[in-house]
Amino acid sequence: MSIEGKKILLGVTGSIAAYKSASLIRLLVKAGADVQVIMTSSATDFISPLTLATLSKRPVLQAYFDKQSGQWHSHVELGLWADIMLVAPLSAQTLSAFAQGRCENLLQATYLSARCPVWVAPAMDLDMYVHPSTQRNLDLISADRVHIIPAETGELASGLYGQGRMAEPEQIFDLLEKHFKSGMALRNTKVLLTSGPTREAIDPVRFISNHSTGKMGAAIAEALLNLGAEVHMVAGPSQVYPKPNPRLKIYHVQSAEEMSVQAEQLFGQCRLAVLTAAVADYQAAQPSEQKIKKSSDELSISLRKTKDIAAGLGKIKKAEQFIIGFALETQDERVNAKEKLNRKNMDMIVLNSLSDAGAGFGHDTNKVTFLFQSGEEKSLPLLSKAEVAIAISEVAENWLASGQGNR
Repeated sequence: MSIEGKKILLGVTGSIAAYKSASLIRLLVKAGADVQVIMTSSATDFISPLTLATLSKRPVLQAYFDKQSGQWHSHVELGLWADIMLVAPLSAQTLSAFAQGRCENLLQATYLSARCPVWVAPAMDLDMYVHPSTQRNLDLISADRVHIIPAETGELASGLYGQGRMAEPEQIFDLLEKHFKSGMALRNTKVLLTSGPTREAIDPVRFISNHSTGKMGAAIAEALLNLGAEVHMVAGPSQVYPKPNPRLKIYHVQSAEEMSVQAEQLFGQCRLAVLTAAVADYQAAQPSEQKIKKSSDELSISLRKTKDIAAGLGKIKKAEQFIIGFALETQDERVNAKEKLNRKNMDMIVLNSLSDAGAGFGHDTNKVTFLFQSGEEKSLPLLSKAEVAIAISEVAENWLASGQGNR
């Protein structure tokens, strides 16, 4: 699959690099893309809307409505229309607005409404680009699963030399083409995804659980959806969920037993299973039907093991199915993870350790190692959970593309 026929929403902001957007539009239109340009008011100081409208063969949008005709430009419809949203160049001002969730013009409103992947190509002077606030804002939008095309190093408009130049149109075009081509293997593939914690009742008001927020599961869901997969997400009570998508169905559960039943019902229809849920290992042997009153200094509760969802799916896994599991460890990390990988008949396990700063529950980042049945290992540096999710989805995509999923 290529750029031909793709609907691309191109945002152009107030930067001297706005002149490059003309070349970028020409490349996209020549490749058969349908390009709709949105400009900020400051962008028009650097390049004419007429130029971009002529190249894109569409009227350039600047405001919510045309004051002369009264025609409404719906940011919601624009966000739903696009296969990808690209902001090139991305100025420091618009970057700040994106990071803070501000909604002061049509471009910002469309960004907040977009369900498609969002890519940005920053362009600004050296000192602005390296300023801590700019780098912090880039980290924030990266955590929001925005794809950042790093600025290049070279001579800048100010006469300084350093990082801040917008990537060249040809480079941006190649990245978009690679993005669209990459989704072929996972397109329309059914995926089972478990996410979040489980809650095991002690009595009607208390439960056993853990600190999982569901951030990693949500990030993986969106990465898979961006590659065209059909995601069936079995989610425990989480703080974070993926954006709505017509190819996403969420099954809400509470306990490990409920998650197990739902996962087993779905697994037979799915080629891929990604088991990110932090399932409670134990549950109360006999949950109380009434609230337990505080009557003594000590209270003993008998616990029993919950059902091992990963092991259960591993027993019924077929050759054409691929299971990715997770292991959060605090000691003997690799030994414990490899033991789980083999015992539960998984194809790959994602190991993360609470001893690594910025990894584990609650963070927007994670530091993981992929362990495979073949004995291969791949360690990643500390990345945003969105970036980790992309790496995981690429493993699944490569497995399917290799033909192993057709055995």
